[in-house]
Amino acid sequence: MRPVSPPHPAVHPRRVSGRPVPGITCRFPARLGRLGRPGGGPPHPEAPAGHTTPPGDGTAAAHPTVTDRSTTAVCPTVTDRGTARGHSTVADRGTAAGHARGLAAALTRGRRRRFLVVRGALGLFLFTAVAAPAGCGSGTPTVPPTTPGVPAPPTEPRDQLAAYAAAAQDRRLVATYVLSVADGPDRTISVTRAMDGSWRVDIPGGALGGQADVSMAQTAEGLFQCQLASAGSPDPAGCVRVAGLGQPLDPGIDPRLQHLFTDWPEVFTDRQAPLAVSTAELAGARGHCFAVDVTSASVSPPLDPGIYCYEPDGTLTAARLPAGDLRLVGAPAPAPATIALPGPLVDRVPLSIAAPTEPTS
Repeated sequence: MRPVSPPHPAVHPRRVSGRPVPGITCRFPARLGRLGRPGGGPPHPEAPAGHTTPPGDGTAAAHPTVTDRSTTAVCPTVTDRGTARGHSTVADRGTAAGHARGLAAALTRGRRRRFLVVRGALGLFLFTAVAAPAGCGSGTPTVPPTTPGVPAPPTEPRDQLAAYAAAAQDRRLVATYVLSVADGPDRTISVTRAMDGSWRVDIPGGALGGQADVSMAQTAEGLFQCQLASAGSPDPAGCVRVAGLGQPLDPGIDPRLQHLFTDWPEVFTDRQAPLAVSTAELAGARGHCFAVDVTSASVSPPLDPGIYCYEPDGTLTAARLPAGDLRLVGAPAPAPATIALPGPLVDRVPLSIAAPTEPTS
């Protein structure tokens, strides 16, 4: 007889269900020793000597429990779990081949479990990666949407002044200002910027050293100096064409105040202009104020140094200049379609800014 391996320690005898199991044959060697369990029933009529029937099992022979492991083989127990899932039989587990097959089946089941775990973890990771950007509580800060074509507001004083001056070039209005000077009474300055681009600035005391009131005006025909009727001037009102469009004005007949509303805003927007700009304050002024200085020495500087104050819509609210302090009075009125010259065109010499000299004897 070939040697029989001892049964697996974890295997316990199980009874067969109430029908014969095909393909299973139990062989019992001559030396069986004591079989059965304590308290077992009487031997089955067809069972070999020593094969007992467990209590309560009146129809099927119980599998023998081997106590003499040195000489006895255990009949395999067949259950519903069978060998289809890779389980070895009881008899196989007692041999080296049985142990190998059981180990292979265990490894296969372990690999399958690890595969399922890894696949589940990978799926969870992918779902989290896709859903995280749209979910609440994301660690990545949400960037607020920006409106296309709208630049950020400037922060440097010169850039801020340029932005206000650009708005001033398009501003159309009728406004009244008061000019305060140190050695004389206040004077009222009237400014009109019409919708067609024409403009007019009335300057009391703007000629002949303060003895004559003048108006500087520009239309499609050119630039005009108009003498306004006043008690101190014997001449009637009339206008003289002093320059063409875009041509420079003779400094001797230029009162300069009209430049605040006409061409100096264009200088503020020119990055090549020799200007130094910083923020400033002017008592009683509305809007934002800037101190402007000319950085290059020139016989004809591009503008007068001073403090200029603007509202965001381009309205000049105040200014401090060599000629005096200018401040806006009231709210501007809507602009007309065009301006009208304050007098007829006349053929005479323009009035000078300086006071007339006394004739010598």
